[in-house]
Amino acid sequence: MRISPRLSLNNGVLMDRLGFGLYKVPPEDAAGLVTMALEAGYRHFDTAAMYGNETGVGKAIGALSAFNGSTGGSGELHPSLTREDLFVTTKLWNDDQGYDATLRAFDTSIAKLGLEYVDLYLIHWPCPQRGLYTESYRALETLYREGRVRAIGVSNFQPAHLERLLDGAEVVPAVNQIELHPWLQQSELRALHASLGITTEAWSPLGRGQVLEDPVILEFAAAHHRTAAQIILRWHLELGNVVIPKASSQARIRENHDIFGFSLSTADLDALAGLERGFRTGSNPDNVN
Repeated sequence: MRISPRLSLNNGVLMDRLGFGLYKVPPEDAAGLVTMALEAGYRHFDTAAMYGNETGVGKAIGALSAFNGSTGGSGELHPSLTREDLFVTTKLWNDDQGYDATLRAFDTSIAKLGLEYVDLYLIHWPCPQRGLYTESYRALETLYREGRVRAIGVSNFQPAHLERLLDGAEVVPAVNQIELHPWLQQSELRALHASLGITTEAWSPLGRGQVLEDPVILEFAAAHHRTAAQIILRWHLELGNVVIPKASSQARIRENHDIFGFSLSTADLDALAGLERGFRTGSNPDNVN
């Protein structure tokens, strides 16, 4: 059963609003965690060449015949879960930018995943000083036209990067995956996405755990009888973001997925908007090359 609502990307492909992120998940742990996430109800999985765990993600997806959603893994074939029910994202790493190099990198990623196609392929960082992201995106457009990816997009692109990309692009990116949490709300970039028909996807949605101790969020958690993480993830959904929290235990995987039984009020959202402080937990995209 699909629990997370989906949104329609700018090409009509449906994408789950809540996904399972695999950043810094050790390769040997990836298959087990993806299987736990499947059992908890996740259908959207976000990996990358740089993470080194595409093989583990693919192993779990390839073992769908051993997954039974109603019993938590009984070795029986799940009667309704197929590859088409899943949404799988991977990303092009910086060292592989350039038209031909991108095509080779995609071949490597899809072989590790063991899939015939991926649902979303992203350029991981613009690497502006290298000046290759427009060539790389042309390769993504080729993969898209060939049907090897269902949607293409970018990650960590700032307005100037998007402007240059769109000057020569034939396909508007479906997604821009950016660092986004209550202490870094990226309002102007989100507004630009909305004007261009680009979906905003949030990485580091919990501020790498640092935002969980914010007193305002803790106050809302107590008021709603929820955890701080659930308040933040629900906030993302209320804003219209796609969100991909990472978790490394079954309890946390289930906790992060349990965000559909409550909502935040307009007053709650106004208070959370006041938490903006321009605080990055990751790198500034202009400085990654």
